Amino acid sequence: MEGRFSRETRHERLREKINENPFMTDEELAQYCDVSVHTIRHDRALLGIPELRERIKDVATRSYGIVKSLGSKEIIGELVDVVLGESGISILKTTPEMVFEKTRVVRGHHIFSQADSLAMALVDADAVLTGIANIKFRRPVRVGERLVARAEVLRRKGNKYVVQVITKVGGEQVFRGKFVVFAVEPLGGEGPDENRG
Repeated sequence: MEGRFSRETRHERLREKINENPFMTDEELAQYCDVSVHTIRHDRALLGIPELRERIKDVATRSYGIVKSLGSKEIIGELVDVVLGESGISILKTTPEMVFEKTRVVRGHHIFSQADSLAMALVDADAVLTGIANIKFRRPVRVGERLVARAEVLRRKGNKYVVQVITKVGGEQVFRGKFVVFAVEPLGGEGPDENRG
């Protein structure tokens, strides 16, 4: 018998862990349950638990409809959880197009953009701008690593929000940022003036 838990206990732990954090990879779940990745995939199939990509897509579909300040194509990464005015999570899978050719290290602006767009997505307004960003990169990110950014509104005063974003790879922090974002009046009204020219 593989692992240190009975099959029933393992299935119970698997369900609980995925309910708690639907963004865990099969590798992370295998480590948590002390079994092989193959066993986790088999267990998921038996329990009717979809693979990570499907779980992310399901949660993301619900989250995008909540955001007012940005269009879905303006959010960098996959928005997987949003509570307006409180917190949010996005996931970004790094690709070869994001890295410096020579070092294979992910360019910082991709990491920053994920955090910045997540901070703006938390504001319950039609238009949001970043006023200040205090950021710190903790370690280089390599191609293929999965960035999980978690944002939390620390303070709000009027139209000004202070949002902290921490981005991790696995359990390791790779980026931290504090953003001051402002809800503003949309520029240009309802769209192009059809009576012009």
